[in-house]
Amino acid sequence: MGLVQAVVGAVGGVLGDQWKDFYTVPAGLPATAALFAAVPQGTNAGRGSNTSGSTNIITNGSKIIVPEGYGLLLMQDGAITAFVAEPGGYEWRSDDINSKSIFAGDGIVSTFITQSWERFKFGGQPGSQQAAFFVSLKELPDNRFGTQSEIYWDDGFLNTQVGAITRGTYTLKIVDPILFVKNFVPAAYLQPGKVFDFTDLDNAAASQLFNEVVGSLAPAFSLYTNDPSKGNRITKIQQDSLGFAQSLSAAVEQGYQWSSSRGLAIVKTAIVSIEYDANTRELLKTVQRADALAGSRGNSNLQASVAQGIQSAGENGGAAGLMGIGMASGMMGVGGLQQPATPAAPAAEDPVAKLKKAKEMLDLGLITQSDYDALKAKALGL
Repeated sequence: MGLVQAVVGAVGGVLGDQWKDFYTVPAGLPATAALFAAVPQGTNAGRGSNTSGSTNIITNGSKIIVPEGYGLLLMQDGAITAFVAEPGGYEWRSDDINSKSIFAGDGIVSTFITQSWERFKFGGQPGSQQAAFFVSLKELPDNRFGTQSEIYWDDGFLNTQVGAITRGTYTLKIVDPILFVKNFVPAAYLQPGKVFDFTDLDNAAASQLFNEVVGSLAPAFSLYTNDPSKGNRITKIQQDSLGFAQSLSAAVEQGYQWSSSRGLAIVKTAIVSIEYDANTRELLKTVQRADALAGSRGNSNLQASVAQGIQSAGENGGAAGLMGIGMASGMMGVGGLQQPATPAAPAAEDPVAKLKKAKEMLDLGLITQSDYDALKAKALGL
């Protein structure tokens, strides 16, 4: 008892001509729709030959088309009886020994579905009615997150606690439809006409996911900025949507078991803004200055700073200021900055010049006659 595969892959004009009545995905779905009931298509204004039964109830001989990007779930009395992840045309047969319950293919959901099916499989009853639902296997975008106040985490590069207010969006993917339906989707959405949409503000289950993502942001930032493979830089987060998505998904899984208990995973993120607190902004400025002074660029910047200092000293301190800068630049080696300067040999002093300067100092009263006589004797070698 189960489904028989009529055609694999393209399900366009061929089945459109052969199958006048069939069930498939409803038209006009939003891109964020995750789960919804199958609807009949074909003759009789889209209702097919069934004009009195429920829209998603199939019976023996019912035909179903599964488009690309969607999985088919059949349910009886609240239990999942079959699952299809391969696009194509299928027919429900209650008494065919060749029918199957699982068509998972080799895509991303196949390994998850095999494990879940063995845990939850249910045979159903021959001839009984089956409710048909479609679950999206595509990426579900535009799930938003944001913080109203700062979140704090320990940053590996800055080596301290940092904080920020942030907002953005993430993209979800249902990796295990069986777990998703059995463990997460409220029963109210397993009805004809209902659409489970993660972005629906009235969807309490989706609101819970939002709260859990916000609660995981601080651990996610910590995981990212303390990962050496990410360069330990918080400034790279906005440029690395996939890398931060992995950190956020890991934090959500660690805190709330999205993948293992709900069949959900975060695959992409887009951080719209990060507003760091005052202390973090000052730390980032210091890091930027340190980066600017690193390597050959740092030598150029330091030489320019020394040159500016020499100019300022000359303007403000005259010859004394220049003498002090000269001593400092000789110690640092302004030309190369990497090697200490070699001290120059002192120039020989002119004795006549020394006596002239000493006579001027005597006339100004700066030294006594005895001081002048001593300097004169020393200058002349007496």
